[in-house]
Amino acid sequence: MILCITHSQDFYNIDLFFEYLASKNIPYFRLNSDRLNHLQKISIDENSFELTDESGNTVHSDDIKGVWHRKAWRISTPEELDQDYEKIFLNEYGSLRYNLITALEHIPWINPYENEKKVDGNKIFQLKIAERNNLTIPKTIFSNDEEKITNFFHQYCQGKAIAKLHGVTAKTMSGENMISTTIIEEESLENLADIAYCPMIFQPYIEKEYELRIVYVDGDFFTGKINNSENADWRVAHEGYVWSAYELPEPVKANLTSMMNEMGLYIGAIDMIKGRDGAYYFLEVNPQGEWGMLQKELGFSIAQRIADNLINRINFHE
Repeated sequence: MILCITHSQDFYNIDLFFEYLASKNIPYFRLNSDRLNHLQKISIDENSFELTDESGNTVHSDDIKGVWHRKAWRISTPEELDQDYEKIFLNEYGSLRYNLITALEHIPWINPYENEKKVDGNKIFQLKIAERNNLTIPKTIFSNDEEKITNFFHQYCQGKAIAKLHGVTAKTMSGENMISTTIIEEESLENLADIAYCPMIFQPYIEKEYELRIVYVDGDFFTGKINNSENADWRVAHEGYVWSAYELPEPVKANLTSMMNEMGLYIGAIDMIKGRDGAYYFLEVNPQGEWGMLQKELGFSIAQRIADNLINRINFHE
């Protein structure tokens, strides 16, 4: 059995994954991470765990042979819970979820949980490893210091920079209430007074030919190109932009593979920019990043490739 850790609003990507497993007669169990709370019954001892989900389906850890960590969401709290107890509720259910996850560390994962957590939560760490693996990265500062940011702007940005949050405000691909990337110009610097309340990442604005969303699956590449040269981020480019298949140069593939191997990740959604200067700039990798639009619009078999990778590693593990 394959355990898939996802959330209650997930569809399409996860459906394709389950359809493929079903076609191979491989059982699976869907664990909605946001419902891992009072809606589920969970018991963990020193050797195993048993979980019954909100629909009454039960799984025992002994039956799980591999895990796809598709996407984890924040645990939901019950409306009737007194606000004074909300922190305790989230802390204890968070601990329960972490204990459940670590009980499965000995079997194959996509991606290994601790590796993914370190990479996903540290953009500067990503850039350091990317540069170490011969990828071109933009000069970057993550700061809450108005003076340091202003000096960075004048030293490296030639009058135009981008500012972005380390995380995103919502996990959606619609672009609504999600994108935190802003273009900064000289007159924008006067708005930095409140930066102490919200540190941000600053980089020089890259004059780009186009953007690339690259789905890496253990050495295989599924790359979509979008001709978005005007906006700060492809996610805000709704009208008039379409994805097209793209073949990365072999040296870029080799460097990305080396980077992902050092990070200990089997899959990830990588964002890159092809600059007008001809360089390929690595921006970031999201281990749980979205790729459904590439499978849907370009016919890539990403869900099937993820499943095959996990199946093959389970068979090797056994």
